[in-house]
Amino acid sequence: MAEITTELGDLEVTDKALNEIKKIMTENKITSETHGLRLGVKGGGCSGLIYSLAFDANKKDNDHIIDIENVKLYIDPKSLFYLGGTILDFSDGLSGRGFVFNNPNAAKTCGCGSSFSV
Repeated sequence: MAEITTELGDLEVTDKALNEIKKIMTENKITSETHGLRLGVKGGGCSGLIYSLAFDANKKDNDHIIDIENVKLYIDPKSLFYLGGTILDFSDGLSGRGFVFNNPNAAKTCGCGSSFSV
């Protein structure tokens, strides 16, 4: 597991999540020289906030850039505030396949688990 310490708390990426990110990068011919994986939080969903996760070719001036084993993460300052202490994992079980944000700051989540509030 890769652990990144920020001024707002640790952010962890499990080996399973990191391996899945690298697999997606390879399948889509994405390199860390051309893209970063943007982790974000934005308004939406039934609980008020939703996570976003997408490859982005455009780094913003105020992004925090974290390099983990040739994978660049881009996180804007507002999102970093909400993501402190979060563990990014990947689930591949009976209940579904996808990335999972385990966020200790989330006080409430919706029934489907796709949005949260603090």
